Amino acid sequence: MAKVAAAGGAPGANRLDRRKARTRQALIDAAVRLIAEGRDGRASIAETTEEADIGFGSLYNHFDSKEQLFGTASGELLEQWGQVIDQACADISDPAEAFAVSLRISGRLGWTHPDIARFLTGVGLESLDASRGLAPRALRDIRSRERHPERVDESSVDQLTEACLRLLGVPGFEAARLVASGLPPVGAVSR
Repeated sequence: MAKVAAAGGAPGANRLDRRKARTRQALIDAAVRLIAEGRDGRASIAETTEEADIGFGSLYNHFDSKEQLFGTASGELLEQWGQVIDQACADISDPAEAFAVSLRISGRLGWTHPDIARFLTGVGLESLDASRGLAPRALRDIRSRERHPERVDESSVDQLTEACLRLLGVPGFEAARLVASGLPPVGAVSR
C-alpha cells in the first residue's frame, strides 16, 4: 500500500516529515498574515510563532532567521500571483493581449484572491522594486478598493488597462478590443 503524500511532503513521507512540513507551512502562513497586517518588520519571533501556534524555537528548525521566513513567505505569495497570471494567459500568444489580461487579473485581486491583495497592501509594491510609475498607483487602487469598495469597480481596472496598452503603443481600437474581451476563469493556485 503506497503512502499518501502530505502537503509539502514527498510521496511516502513519514509522520515526522509530514509534521515538519505542516510546521513550516504554519510559519509561512503566519508570516503572510503578519505581512498583510503590515507588521512583518515589527513582529517579533515570539509573535510570529504565537501566530503560527508553534513553539518559539521551532522557527529555527526551518529558517535561519525571521527575515528568511518573511522572505520565503513573500516569495510564495508573489509566486501565487504569478501562477494566477500564468494560468490566465496560458493560451494567449499575443503579447498585448497577455499584458491586458495580466493587468486586468491583477487589478481584480481584491475580488478574486483577497489573500494576495492583502499581502500586496501589507508589504507594498516595494517587493517588486518599484518606487515610481504604475506600481505605487496600483497599490493605491488596491488599498482604495479595500477601504472604499464603492469607488473602485471592474470598469476602472479595465480603463487603466486600456490606458496602459495605449501608452505602450497599442492602437486605441485594439486596446479597446482587448479590454472588452472576456477574461479566462481564474481559479485557486496551488501552494
